[in-house]
Amino acid sequence: MQFKSASVNKKVALGLAIAFGLLPFPSQARQAVEISAPFEVGESPAGNYLSARVAEAEHDTLAASTFLRESLRSDPNNSELIQRAFVAALANGDMPDAFALAQKLVARDSHNSSARLTLAVRDFKAKSFAAARNQLNAGVAVAQRDLTTILLTAWSYVGSGETKKALALVDTMSDPSFAVFRDFHAGLMLDVAGRTQEAGARLKAAYAGDQTTLRLVDAYARNLSRQGKTDEAKEVYLAFAKVQPRNPIVLAALADLATGKKLEPMVKNVNAGAAEVLYGLGAYGLGAAAGRQGDEIAAIVFLRLALALAPDNALALDTLGEAYTKIKQYESAIEIYDEVPDASPLRVTTDVRIALLLDAMGKSDESIKRLREIVAENPQNVDAFSALADVLRTHKQFVESADAYTHVLALTSPTEKSRWAIYYFRGVDYERAKLWDKAEPDLQKALELYPEQPLVLNYLGYSWVDQGLHLDEAFKMLRRAVELQPEDGYIVDSLGWAHYKLGHFDESLRLLERAIELKPGDPVINDHLGDAYWRVGRKLDAKFQWNHARDLNPEKEDLPKILDKIENGLPDSPGQAGEAPTPPPAAHNVTGNGG
Repeated sequence: MQFKSASVNKKVALGLAIAFGLLPFPSQARQAVEISAPFEVGESPAGNYLSARVAEAEHDTLAASTFLRESLRSDPNNSELIQRAFVAALANGDMPDAFALAQKLVARDSHNSSARLTLAVRDFKAKSFAAARNQLNAGVAVAQRDLTTILLTAWSYVGSGETKKALALVDTMSDPSFAVFRDFHAGLMLDVAGRTQEAGARLKAAYAGDQTTLRLVDAYARNLSRQGKTDEAKEVYLAFAKVQPRNPIVLAALADLATGKKLEPMVKNVNAGAAEVLYGLGAYGLGAAAGRQGDEIAAIVFLRLALALAPDNALALDTLGEAYTKIKQYESAIEIYDEVPDASPLRVTTDVRIALLLDAMGKSDESIKRLREIVAENPQNVDAFSALADVLRTHKQFVESADAYTHVLALTSPTEKSRWAIYYFRGVDYERAKLWDKAEPDLQKALELYPEQPLVLNYLGYSWVDQGLHLDEAFKMLRRAVELQPEDGYIVDSLGWAHYKLGHFDESLRLLERAIELKPGDPVINDHLGDAYWRVGRKLDAKFQWNHARDLNPEKEDLPKILDKIENGLPDSPGQAGEAPTPPPAAHNVTGNGG
């Protein structure tokens, strides 16, 4: 039996039911990415069930949904199996299956809030707004209605032509913590009802409480545009651009405003408004999921429900792709990103994300090819050039990577704070390419732009020690880097290895032992510690560390030196044979994300 992997465990699936109650490649030339790996369902009910459990544990929503559907064929009345298949179908976006299973669940438990919400989405799609209200409020006392129920019920009233009743319901959310939600959705409802000026007043109130959320900023600025307040709309977008430079949605809107075009409403109909409620829950849940395993699945479900109502919502698709990326379901993420409409301002962004995921999947040649195509078609796109530079650097194409970072510098403002990272990464490229005359000025510029940045202090300080330059200042830099990030094993290793290079073996050993505690699985640090042990006469310990370094998948060029040391040890004079200079260990700590 074959299947591809990932989804959710039983605890998460049951918890999800509770959670529901709370809450180009340019134009025609772009081609879809075909990467899905096939899997087979078996004839054994037990085998399909066990395969479903594995898929759930590995967060594979497609396989989980498929195997649970097969399991249900042999046991169609199993309530727990129906619940699990329902959650899996929702998470995978199999909406016809999810609707059918939700109907079965409410027949067994009329208060199943997750099933009721799903059926409400079905009724919204069918424009059966009164039926959607009934689903949302079934078995729930008015006093117990939560934010989600109130907002979706209000949107159902808008769909029924009862905007006054919708607004009255929204305004029952008197808690100050709900003020932004209240005014934001009231504004959207008024916009859908064609009451543009009244909508603007409510959106302005929401904007006064939150000027950093893209959806709110976009909705308000678009409303201002339709009121003829073009300059005010531009000011709203430009203020957001100071917080998040180069956002493609903002850039596209500003370009339209510059041509005198009036912007369309962000939400054009009732279903898109209801989808906005669900998108907000999914986006919030994804942000809150950091460090909490399984919460991504709840976020994915809300996003799937949102997309059932607004399938072309590019931001929801982008967020769903991000969620799949977080659970390392790269194939599913790519398929989702590929659904973003070609006309969307986010299309180039998602093309870049697809290329980066291909690299993460080991398809580096295809990744680089795609990124080169993207920058050729979008020569002003900073994010595309940054991604190309990062991938090239990761694959040791240092000169080409440096050239790409040069493009990034040419496209960014001299006042942009993040430029320190561009100079830093380009300096790393030049140093690794043995172009120190170019590397040193870049590293110094990075430090000028961001004084006491630990990565830069570490890299420049170590490079100076390695070349016997500016030793007093270099050691001050390395010590300061360790003070700033004492738990970073790579930085501690740099200071320890710098002491080793100068023959300070006892101090080197102390620091390298600390580094190995922090990063026990790094082959470079294990290799360095082995060298230090050898120099202080602990030869058995040295060979143990070298053997460990050998088994930790070291760089191809390092392995022969490690094997030689295991066989022959180190020569009597430091700086020979197995002790050729290595790049600063912090180079391993470069994440490739510009920061």
